[in-house]
Amino acid sequence: MKETPEAASGREDAALEQERVFGTLLQMITGHQVAQIVRTAAALSIPDHVAAGARTAYEVAERASTHPATTYRLMRACASIGLLAYEGHGRFVTTPMGELLREGVPGSLRDTTLHLAGYSTWVSWAHLPDAVREGRTQVYKALGMDQFTYFSQHPEEGDAFASSGSSMSEVVAVEAVNMLDLSGVSTAVDVGGANGRLVLGLMRANPALHGIVLDLPHVTVAAARAAEDLGLSDRFSAMEGDFFDEVPAADLYLLKWILHDWDDEACVRLLRNCRAAARPGARAVVVEIVLGEVGTPDFGAVADMNMLSVTDGGRERHLHEYDALFTAGGWRRVSARPTRSPLWIMELEAV
Repeated sequence: MKETPEAASGREDAALEQERVFGTLLQMITGHQVAQIVRTAAALSIPDHVAAGARTAYEVAERASTHPATTYRLMRACASIGLLAYEGHGRFVTTPMGELLREGVPGSLRDTTLHLAGYSTWVSWAHLPDAVREGRTQVYKALGMDQFTYFSQHPEEGDAFASSGSSMSEVVAVEAVNMLDLSGVSTAVDVGGANGRLVLGLMRANPALHGIVLDLPHVTVAAARAAEDLGLSDRFSAMEGDFFDEVPAADLYLLKWILHDWDDEACVRLLRNCRAAARPGARAVVVEIVLGEVGTPDFGAVADMNMLSVTDGGRERHLHEYDALFTAGGWRRVSARPTRSPLWIMELEAV
């Protein structure tokens, strides 16, 4: 029996759909390869060298102290995924995406790449099946210690972790300046603020605001240096301490990408510490990923697997789950707004 045109068309559509699904899944399976290409390009400053005028692999290899032949292979791979563009005759140029891997450019994701595709994160993810089986992180199996202790013993990765947060902080700080009314706020504490980019951004926009970064000793040096570079040292303090013990008195507490590192009990303890030290009328600003609807494309759902892999109890949360933490910690959410990044800004008032 002769096949009808409709049946043939349906069979062709089904074959095309199977091909699409196959290709999409293959991209997912090889995603780790792309991540390591991006990390290597960032680590070797390939986009920086190209942007500075080194167009060929030989020229880049001279600047990067790498092997010319393998440098070419890396640059060819970078061109295939959109980090570089090929002009022919062995010459490459950067693309808008590649520009975001350069050091020091606005919105740079270089340090984020070095952290999220770096060794400690990479090796921890290798144990994800066991983490799901056992219901707990395998970071101790992967690193022999928790990731924060690892960072203190491996400063290069620790610096990348701190700097990766600062690049996102700059984006959030711009939007926070427009969203937050800081009239009447004299002192803001950036809790676990690393190099203090968020509070420093608010200080630049509010000349009367005094800022404090509370963090571990090996981190606060960078915060003091950043304040000095911006000419804000006279209104800034870098305070060494453990925010689970106590926090200083303030009118505003900033918690950016802090709560997602910890389990519910630890989060409530931190929020209560802030509430106990809060001055009358104090507020808090929590900056975190907020999970979306189940079954929809969601950066947060994937990021949650990173928290399972690299933290001891950390997780991404839905808005109602954050509200439960805030209530238990002595705060009430008054607003929640998304930013241009995956992060949301949630404003709290003390109760």
